[in-house]
Amino acid sequence: MEAHQEAVAHISSQIFSFHQKQVPFRLYHGSTNSTQSRKIDPERMVDTSQLNHVLKIDDKSKTCLVEPNVPMDRLVDAVMPYGLVPPVVMEFPGITVGGGFAGTAGESSGFKYGFFDSTVNWIEIVLATGEIVTASPTEHSDLFYAAAGTFGTLGVTVLLELQLIDAKQYVELTYQPTSSIKETLAALKAACEAETNDYVDGIMLAKDRGVIISGKLTDEVASRTRTQRFARATDPWHYIHADRITRGSLEAVKEATPLRDYLFRYDRGAFWTGRYAFKYFLVPFNRITRYLLDYFMHTRVMYHALHASGHAKKYMIQDLLLPKASAEKFIEYVSNEFDFWPLWLCPFQPKQELALHPRHDDIRKEEKGDSLYVNIGVWGPGSTTYSRFVEQNRLLESKVCELGGVKWLYAQQYYTEDEFDSIYDREW
Repeated sequence: MEAHQEAVAHISSQIFSFHQKQVPFRLYHGSTNSTQSRKIDPERMVDTSQLNHVLKIDDKSKTCLVEPNVPMDRLVDAVMPYGLVPPVVMEFPGITVGGGFAGTAGESSGFKYGFFDSTVNWIEIVLATGEIVTASPTEHSDLFYAAAGTFGTLGVTVLLELQLIDAKQYVELTYQPTSSIKETLAALKAACEAETNDYVDGIMLAKDRGVIISGKLTDEVASRTRTQRFARATDPWHYIHADRITRGSLEAVKEATPLRDYLFRYDRGAFWTGRYAFKYFLVPFNRITRYLLDYFMHTRVMYHALHASGHAKKYMIQDLLLPKASAEKFIEYVSNEFDFWPLWLCPFQPKQELALHPRHDDIRKEEKGDSLYVNIGVWGPGSTTYSRFVEQNRLLESKVCELGGVKWLYAQQYYTEDEFDSIYDREW
């Protein structure tokens, strides 16, 4: 803790100095999972990249003390030897604890535990004045709930206590094929309502074909249940495997996957966006080429390439959160407007007010008692004409707002200031 305290004191001193001079500054984390391109001026920068340690694991209270730049894979590897795992683990290994907290991140356990920030007990945060504050649901609670999802704009989070749950060796997966958007969303809701499920997400492979993937933590694999891995170069990409084993049938398929492989199952290929790189470089997209180019198809490498190439201004990479009641209309819109597949479906039951207090219409009331939201991942090539590309993104933003949803702000944004204020509660 002594090294942590020294690092925080240095950060506090830097921020105090910037505040005294009224100089705006940016944070440098050393890595990013945002698609936004940002230039960092070394003279106007606070470097938090060294806050990357798991400081304490308490297997009795099932908690751990973690600095913000600890990535998901290192966090999982630190706590699993204790028989524990975070309740919510983001699907890309390089997403950090601080990024998950500041960006309202989540994953396929979100229907059960909410967003990642709902699993944080308390934070240590450096305010704009340089003051170091501890915030929790009972201490500086307004700051604690406000800091989640506001992208570091209210302060620099430097330490977090995370909740943990009991881990198991495997996740028993059920792949349930579906044949329409409506059926897929109904199956998604049913899987969330099954009390035995620990993980639920879905892939809309085409307008008339989807698959809902539900998972249960287990230490025992039935004798006739096949074990499937996803982490090795010789393993299939997860979405390709889900497509292959459910094609041409409406029968559910059961398999078991090692827990760590499951948590980062979308790392290789970044869901399915990696296939666009093959198309761009005119490389055949098959099992052999995926094996040979495996190093370049992991998300840490792909994010570097995304920023270096400028392709963030050519590809739509947007995650949109819709009330389940309007999700079907939104998917129909994406189908008609863009017609690229697959789409990712990830259900959430928020445990508290959504970050930044959006003023969205409460369309959930159309389905009494249904508080389920669906994150829809819309990732694919946009127009090659930049003005049209911007227009496409603005139309997407407008449709989300119309249907009572919000978008994740890690991505490129095209709102005017007035539009942003019409969605989010600036006064709050």
